[in-house]
Amino acid sequence: MEYIKHVRSMVGNEKILMVVAGAIVFDEEDRVLLQQRSDNGQWGFPGGFMDLGESVQDAAKREVNEETGLYLEEMELFAIYSGPQYDKTFSNGDQVSLVLISFICKRYSGELIKSNSESLQNKFCSLQNLPDNIFTEHRMIIDDLLSNKTLPIIG
Repeated sequence: MEYIKHVRSMVGNEKILMVVAGAIVFDEEDRVLLQQRSDNGQWGFPGGFMDLGESVQDAAKREVNEETGLYLEEMELFAIYSGPQYDKTFSNGDQVSLVLISFICKRYSGELIKSNSESLQNKFCSLQNLPDNIFTEHRMIIDDLLSNKTLPIIG
């Protein structure tokens, strides 16, 4: 995040392009891993901002590990979302235009961390029994997951 701080020192709150990478992690019972975020209490897939010099795959793996304790193995590209509908203004006034890249992972190792500074809770949930307060940007991912569209999805 030092890179983002550096860029923000030059442009202030002006809109910048940021890449978000994350993963839809399935367990052996075909449930998806969800994280209840500590910043807003909403549920979503683990992931976060890509660092300078990092691949999107490595960013997804790093973010999932930091937030859940799991180490992702093989991943498949699920979707890339971009466009003005993914522009956002954070509570501090920083504006971003997001490119969201999501992977599917069915092989992982490690022990699931139930909570930490970024996660109020981490748990596997059935796609038919999800929490009500799903993170807005992740609702579209769930809709696409349930739609059986041809992968990867470009939206």
